[in-house]
Amino acid sequence: MLATGTVDRDKIYQWINELSSPETRENALLELSKKRESVTDLAPMLWHSCGTIAALLQEIVNIYPSINPPTLTAHQSNRVCNALALLQCVASHVETRSAFLAAHIPLFLYPFLHTVSKTRPFEYLRLTSLGVIGALVKTDEQEVINFLLTTEIIPLCLRIMESGSELSKTVATFILQKILLDDTGLAYICQTYERFSHVAMILGKMVLQLSKEPSARLLKHVVRCYLRLSDNSRAREALRQCLPDQLKDTTFAQVLKDDSTTKRWLAQLVKNLQEGQVTDPRGIPLPPQ
Repeated sequence: MLATGTVDRDKIYQWINELSSPETRENALLELSKKRESVTDLAPMLWHSCGTIAALLQEIVNIYPSINPPTLTAHQSNRVCNALALLQCVASHVETRSAFLAAHIPLFLYPFLHTVSKTRPFEYLRLTSLGVIGALVKTDEQEVINFLLTTEIIPLCLRIMESGSELSKTVATFILQKILLDDTGLAYICQTYERFSHVAMILGKMVLQLSKEPSARLLKHVVRCYLRLSDNSRAREALRQCLPDQLKDTTFAQVLKDDSTTKRWLAQLVKNLQEGQVTDPRGIPLPPQ
């Protein structure tokens, strides 16, 4: 019997069984991670098979000693990232997502997001870990946002947005964007000045960096975050003072020339910040009385 015509299910069962044994686990991780796109029900098979999730978590925990001091090798990184790829599969699937959250499995990944080493094994580890969280938020499920808001994901993402590789920054900003697009997430970030100002400060630094090293994909997520913040009245008031000039002038005109969506978001952002402002007859905003 074939799964979507590409792989023998008996082989899938065999590899899942082989995850339980340390001797056969590494090859099984590699083979299953390669097949995760083509086997549509792999996530429930992983979740409900005996000892499989424990084996994947063991792979993650085994790497903790290599984080500090940072001694992670390429081989170690590749192996644990194969385990993370299978967890991402479980996080994405409608039948296993709730149980995945209820077991607090994302928390096992947070030590990887705390790392700051710039070596390739660590970059790959952070990016793959972010991919698991990204797969969760991509589903637009309320329970995902509610869970993440009880954890330290926002400061972790903000730190990666400030100092990660371009790809890691993009995924971290996407996660923040998805949290903001949820009403509970927006209210949480705008609830205190400290939270809002931390987000606004990092977004401002990113705009400055993007003006020097443009990335249309990253800019798109940054603009969407600003636009969503402008939906909150208190945040809108603050953004009138702190929105970077580069988003108001023609700094990004060339980068966005073929991106009508981001141009529209940017125009809407500027419009949102202008609305409700008192102006003198020359159209210049007047300071509040």
